[in-house]
Amino acid sequence: MKGLRQFLGAVIAVAAAVLVAGGALALLGHSPGEALGALFRGSLGGPAAWTATALKTAPLLLTGLAVALSFRCGMWNIGAEGQLYVGALAATALATRVWPEAPALAMAPAAACAGALAGSLFGATAGALRATRGVSEVISTILLNFVAIQLVALAVQGPLQEVAGSYPQSDALPAAARLPALGRVHLGVPLALALAVWCSWLLFRTGFGFRLRAAGLAPLAARFAGISPERQGVAVLALAGSLAGLAGAFEVMGVTGRLYQGLSPGYGYTAIAVALLARLHPLAVIPSALFFGILEAGSGAMQREAGVPSVVSELVKGAVILFSVGFATVGIAARKRPASGRPAAAAGAV
Repeated sequence: MKGLRQFLGAVIAVAAAVLVAGGALALLGHSPGEALGALFRGSLGGPAAWTATALKTAPLLLTGLAVALSFRCGMWNIGAEGQLYVGALAATALATRVWPEAPALAMAPAAACAGALAGSLFGATAGALRATRGVSEVISTILLNFVAIQLVALAVQGPLQEVAGSYPQSDALPAAARLPALGRVHLGVPLALALAVWCSWLLFRTGFGFRLRAAGLAPLAARFAGISPERQGVAVLALAGSLAGLAGAFEVMGVTGRLYQGLSPGYGYTAIAVALLARLHPLAVIPSALFFGILEAGSGAMQREAGVPSVVSELVKGAVILFSVGFATVGIAARKRPASGRPAAAAGAV
């Protein structure tokens, strides 16, 4: 029943967000039907649209998993964007500068691992700051986002800039560093799906997952049981960072083929909405990421065909967050409310 309620809550949140967007479009003088039709055609209207949606969904899925796992442990990871950027930076640096002569079979795995490791170190830094210095991970992860973005800007105008020096971007990655693809859909897409399944297994079927959830649900009780919330916080942020870093590596290895400023349109920030809509369940992150991938892929078509500003998709994202959090809060309040005629303590004891 709980799973069904959460599913219905997510569906209602999406429907309410779409209605809000439709009302806003009508107020702005646009036809909601025409705009939503353009969005549908741009994201699901044919093979090219399906490809675009898949490529937008993959980074949202990985960064959404990063946020969902962190939130599960009570760690407010707002740094998936920065972790994505350093992952892309590390993968590019290894492929174009550090080990460009790597054997073909080793190049792509090494670049992907470099991205995951860089993201993991970035995430663990925020966890260590909280564990050792009491620095809120909200503040540290937000600030680290800016550090990562500026590191990429510095790299593509300095040590990683293309040899021609014409644009602030890296050289194209060698063919051996590119992800294998079926058509235009790179291998990172099925790998992201597999990682969602793995994260679900890790969270609900392993001792690490139990300790992670215990630290998030009841840190004081977890401490009495010998579980260190601080240690779990560092571990989960390292894991989350590796997932987001892998998203950045996959983006340069499978989509763009090189590193440049503004690589991400905000995947790491949208990931917060993805995780909240999924109620922080790794498997539910898959359809949630697909929904936001549809918005990302279709917003351009909506702008071209219906003359609707692409920021309307941002309105839908904001509305989804608002309604998702609202429904979750109502559900928590309903569970805590004592039954009629019974004292609160008795209700909580049952």
